[in-house]
Order: sequence, then C-alpha cells, then structure tokens
Amino acid sequence: MPKVKYVLLDCDNTLVQSEHLAFEACADLTNELLKKHGLPERYTAESLLEDFVGQNFRGMLTGLQKKHNFTLKPEEMDDYVQRELGAVTAKLSQKCVECPGVTTELEKLKEQGYPMAVVSTSAKPRVVASMDKVNISHFFNPEHVYSAATSLNPPSSKPDPAIYLYACKELGVKPEETVTVEDSKSGATAAMRAGIPLIAYVGIYGIEEGKEKMEQMAKTLTEETKAKVVMYDWKDFQACLKKIEE
Repeated sequence: MPKVKYVLLDCDNTLVQSEHLAFEACADLTNELLKKHGLPERYTAESLLEDFVGQNFRGMLTGLQKKHNFTLKPEEMDDYVQRELGAVTAKLSQKCVECPGVTTELEKLKEQGYPMAVVSTSAKPRVVASMDKVNISHFFNPEHVYSAATSLNPPSSKPDPAIYLYACKELGVKPEETVTVEDSKSGATAAMRAGIPLIAYVGIYGIEEGKEKMEQMAKTLTEETKAKVVMYDWKDFQACLKKIEE
C-alpha cells in the first residue's frame, strides 16, 4: 500500500503497561458483584485477564452475565462501570509505565510527519491518565483519542469494530489507508473486522508472561486476525511499518 495516512494505536499493553494493574482493580469489584448475585465463582486479576483481556469493563460485565447466567439492571451496570473507572484510573495514575521503546518510536513518527491517533476500548479518562503518567499525551491531539466506552453512543467494546470505523470517519480516512497496532485478540479482531492493516505487538507477552505465551500470541494474531506483521519490540516498528507500506 502507499504511505499510511494515519497511524492508529491501541493504548492498553500497546503504548502503556496497564492491563495487569487494571485487572487487579477489576477483580475486587467483579468478586463483589458475583457475591451480591449469590454466585460462588471468584476471580483473580490473572483469571480475569485470561477470559477478558482487551475488553473494557462494560464488555467484561456483559460476558460475565452470559458465562454465569445472571442479569444486571442497566443502572447497576452503570454504577459498577463508574466505580471501576475510578479505581483503575487512580491505580494507573500512580503505577503505569510505558511499553519499552514507545516514546522513541512516537518521536520518529512525529518527525516523519505521520499523524497519529489512539483508538482504545477503555474509557477515555483511563486512557488519558495512562498517557499522562508516561508523558506521551503531547504526541496526540486530545480530540484524536477515541474510546469505545466513551466516544460511542451507545458504548461498545472491541472486538466490535465500531470504534475503529468511528475514528476513521472522524479523521477523514478510509480504514485501508491506515495502520494500527494491537496486542490482544479482541483488539486485533476489531481491526480485522474494520478492514485496517494490523501490526501485532506481542512483546508485552514476553515481558509479562514469557516467551511461550509471546509465540502463542504471535501465531494466534497472525492466523486468526490476519495480522500483516508481528512486532516483538517497539524498536522494530519502523521496519514493520515499511512492510505494511510496501
């Protein structure tokens, strides 16, 4: 394809190391909710990550209802979503760090004149808090930070491609004229469904879970979500982008 017109970037575990921190906060609320509804199951941050990585809390609650056969009233759903947002945002504001090499690569993209936008499944306040903590917010126009949980009405969650399609429409580009970077299967599926060329970032799995998981995700994202190229380290981003543009 010719030169990419917009570089779209997932946030959680792509730009910033946030998923484990977020799911620590989610686990307490999830277990409180299950207990309230008389259900015996309990989750740790790790087991929630295994089942729901890449989804926002609203999407997670929808999945929990299906899996455990219970129903949340809309106002109860909204209350838990707001409580989760507050807890996660506070934790990320204190402890979040960037995925290694991100700032250097964003500097290069800025120098090369590539416009950039963030397209996340998470609530925008959480995304902004993470980006502020690691000092990368200045690379992005605040209006070009898109959230499936906040920007859309009604809210959505990846793997629904709605947030990608919305971002492309707002930015005035066709999906096939962009590229995105995703780490999770749900995020990569959203990109695939939107028709956006995908760079699969699996280095985060090597950092957090080890080489075996990293290679497993490289295979999954290539075979199941049609990633054009796999990126093991952010220092390889320029080479990956070149492959997309060839």
